[in-house]
Amino acid sequence: MLVSIITPTFNSEIFINDTFESIKSQTYTNWEWIIVDDFSSDRTCEIVEGFMHLDNRIKLYRNNTNVGAAVSRNKAIEKANGKFIAFLDSDDLWCDTKLEIQISFMLENEISLSYSAYRIITESGIDCNKIIDPPNELDYLTLLKENQIGCLTAIYDQQILGKCYMPLIRKRQDYGLWLSVLKKVPVAYKAPGVLAVYRVRNDSVSSSKIDLLKFNYKLFREIEKLSMIKSVYYLTWNVYRKILKQ
Repeated sequence: MLVSIITPTFNSEIFINDTFESIKSQTYTNWEWIIVDDFSSDRTCEIVEGFMHLDNRIKLYRNNTNVGAAVSRNKAIEKANGKFIAFLDSDDLWCDTKLEIQISFMLENEISLSYSAYRIITESGIDCNKIIDPPNELDYLTLLKENQIGCLTAIYDQQILGKCYMPLIRKRQDYGLWLSVLKKVPVAYKAPGVLAVYRVRNDSVSSSKIDLLKFNYKLFREIEKLSMIKSVYYLTWNVYRKILKQ
């Protein structure tokens, strides 16, 4: 079963080789890697072209202007040929057995959307001794209270669901996609094991949590079409969950 790996890039020359190595090392080998570069000004595309000479499973597309991760991911999804759609950003990593374990889990249990636990490293690659371990099952209403699906861990079955795209918003677009899928199927399931590695960038650490909450509210109101009261209710849950984790 072919897996299409979706990766948007933007000025990713520092990290993209590590990401490539984690994909190349997969014990599950039936994959294609679709990269959409969002008008990088560094050597990202040159480096990716070098990968393409080494492996014909890699495809590169370039945006003519910087349009954001949602548009870039959606362009890659349009090009995807796989039964399964997987997501991996250009600074994150997968464990070697990630695809093998997760695809087997989905096929054996007839699952349309799955995710996994993942661990955290610093921008320079130092292990933070922290694992994000979401619940075994997530439904739409539970996910509204907090996005507990790490984008780098998510895989959906496009033969069952059709091609599902991200809403065209600058942030929280992955959250919007999971909510959209969970209106089609009742539950998403966690695959066994800690299967991915999320790199916390210095600029993401300094990102305003208030701004993220604003994007969550925008998602609830404009994309999910929730009432103002329900949007505030679920936003309050988001804040509460963040406080609990501090």
